[in-house]
Amino acid sequence: MTGKESTSEDSVDEDSVDEESTAGRGESGRVAAHTPEADRTGAVGDTRTVHAAGAVVWRPGPDGKPEVAVVHRPRYDDWSLPKGKLDPGETIAHAASREILEETGLTCTLSRYLWQVTYPVPAPGEGQVRKLVDYFSAQVRHGSFLPNEEVDDLCWMTTEQARQQLSYVDDGRVLDVFDGLPTDVATVLLVRHAKAGKRSEFDSDDALRPLSKAGLVQQQALHAFLPLFGPERVHSAPKLRCEQTVAPVAADLGVDVDAEPLLSEEDYWSDPNEAVQRLLEIASKPGTALVCSQGEVIPDLVGRLAIESGLETGETRSGKGSLWILTFRRGPHSGSNTAPALQLAAADYLVEPGF
Repeated sequence: MTGKESTSEDSVDEDSVDEESTAGRGESGRVAAHTPEADRTGAVGDTRTVHAAGAVVWRPGPDGKPEVAVVHRPRYDDWSLPKGKLDPGETIAHAASREILEETGLTCTLSRYLWQVTYPVPAPGEGQVRKLVDYFSAQVRHGSFLPNEEVDDLCWMTTEQARQQLSYVDDGRVLDVFDGLPTDVATVLLVRHAKAGKRSEFDSDDALRPLSKAGLVQQQALHAFLPLFGPERVHSAPKLRCEQTVAPVAADLGVDVDAEPLLSEEDYWSDPNEAVQRLLEIASKPGTALVCSQGEVIPDLVGRLAIESGLETGETRSGKGSLWILTFRRGPHSGSNTAPALQLAAADYLVEPGF
């Protein structure tokens, strides 16, 4: 994990399909390579599984502690967390955001991945099928609840109160993961650049190698996907393919793409520790940061952050157009004019945006 990857982009066809098979859960206190079955195709494929997504929808309460939304569904006469089935071709993040809006009228910003719940539901006709629900944390930005066909009541309550109100034990377990970290965290969206063809087939300076046709498709998917997580600042290794990957998001925000030489392959390996410190500096600034880097940087960078924070580490992947959601816990200030120290608290890998 901490050594340089042996695979070079010289020998990799960047338009080939990346193999991403590691599955995991976004549990606090570990690095999670999260690859849900429906990441790329939505609710299709395995007809024995119903795919769904939801969220712990929260807002700051009067005492500063989070209040979470619990909804009543008249069809089932139950109390649950907002959730719903994926539409065909929909990512879990898009589904979670859409279902929140449809059920609660609230527009939210997603952050860390929380948990995956599986349980049986009646199948059409006879028997049962498996339902798989992926949950995110989602902070309310604006909107207000109006009763609708799916949800006729919404209550705001502490997580302790919510556990008593919820009809299902699994929903309480999702709240346990949510409670595992404070809500005052720093978030970095660390994305690998989209596909850019083979280095060996590009005659000019490799820093100028642009996205391929397949890469432009991934760029469009990321353009629709990344805003769900509320980036406010955009940073990139000074490579054209990296800058192009995040340029549409920066344009929508009306901000520049800040160059980060230490997050390019050449400069990173000259001093990985300095690069780690630079990422922590980026994370410490106000607002969620979007950072684009390269395949020989991201696995080692995430691994070093995890090791420094004492998190469990496994194989750290980085497919082209994939996303790591890095969540940092804020520590105490080390001086009167310094930002609080940051420690990686959770790292969740999503392959779905750049399918």
